[in-house]
Amino acid sequence: MRDLQSWLARLEQLHPTEIELGLERVSSVARELDVTEPARRVITVGGTNGKGSCVRTLEALLTAGGHTTGAYSSPHLLRFNERVRIGAEEVSDEQLIEAFEAVERARGDTSLTYFEFTTLAAFWLFKQAGVEFALLEVGLGGRLDAVNLVDADIAVITSVAVDHEAWLGSDRESIGREKAGILRAGKTFICADPLPPASVVDAARDLGCDSYFIGHQFSLGQGQFELSAQPALKFGVPEIHLPLPSVAAALTALAIAGELPGVEQACAVLAELRMPGRCQQVQWRGRDLVLDVGHNPAAAEYLAAWLKKHPVRGRTLALVAAMADKDIEGLCAPLSSMVDHWCPALLPGNPRAAGCEQLLQGLSASGVPSARISDGCLPVSESLLSLHGGLEEGDRLLVFGSFFTVAEVLGFIRDDSDGQPGQ
Repeated sequence: MRDLQSWLARLEQLHPTEIELGLERVSSVARELDVTEPARRVITVGGTNGKGSCVRTLEALLTAGGHTTGAYSSPHLLRFNERVRIGAEEVSDEQLIEAFEAVERARGDTSLTYFEFTTLAAFWLFKQAGVEFALLEVGLGGRLDAVNLVDADIAVITSVAVDHEAWLGSDRESIGREKAGILRAGKTFICADPLPPASVVDAARDLGCDSYFIGHQFSLGQGQFELSAQPALKFGVPEIHLPLPSVAAALTALAIAGELPGVEQACAVLAELRMPGRCQQVQWRGRDLVLDVGHNPAAAEYLAAWLKKHPVRGRTLALVAAMADKDIEGLCAPLSSMVDHWCPALLPGNPRAAGCEQLLQGLSASGVPSARISDGCLPVSESLLSLHGGLEEGDRLLVFGSFFTVAEVLGFIRDDSDGQPGQ
């Protein structure tokens, strides 16, 4: 196969289940590929929310400092290539195909999931490119995630909240225990959750990690970053457009590693940082949209705080579509008082997506009056057009609930001849 889409379609069919946590199969293929050490230094980032923002911050700061990086994150929004970046640039289709061919040769009869296969491909590309730093975002959990086959020099946990209960447990202690699986004995650990579960704190202590906790050894707020441990740092920062704990963790990781660029250069990087799909502001057909991939209550709370900090003259309308296994009541509740009208929408091509009845029940349970909810549910693209037609100057349209939801809207806007996305 010589085209990327054919490869990706094939990878989806290789394994009987979409997810199978465990490292035995993927580690054996990694050894065959010789990618258990994909770079000279490895920073692994786990957590419920904020992982991608932390990786993006690490990548931007290291690149500004003249270092070569390989960044691996998931999921993507519009192109699979978004998941694998070398030197802060998405790799090409041809590079991915070459990597997939290498993994295919190495795996023999070993069955790999889509995520395992693509993780190994990313590691192979990093090894081939000889990058200095591999920046690895955990896909699910930590302990048994494919990314964890690599030993991290620095492990970061951005946050611990309830999500993916079927795989990780239904409480923060259980989930924290899984996420702490990325820690390594005697290595550096950075925690950006201000109230980490005891399971995380205990794991760091038991492993003898050199540990840094937000609110204790480091902080970021009121326009200032401070690291009280060695090397002690304190400097003012510009307005930052990504979650502050994730940015603080990245700054701390690089300061500890001795690779943080100068203050002026770091601040210039921080001022420009953006993440597609995270409170992303878009102008489309003369109206304001805010796109956010948040899909759990903790992410919705962050989004609500962002909306409060960025008020508009007019109304806020919300288009929400989510996966059926998510806490839809908890997803909508933090935003219930900030949205003037709600439009539950469908993702008919996605078998995991919530149906109309589940969305309506979630909105009702979150305290949204029925008078503020659209009747029925249309597919996301149709809902987008319908809502846009009712927007007036000064209004904004919020689109959230899933990566799939935001991807659908971004794709629609991209293909729309009457408008182009902008920030």
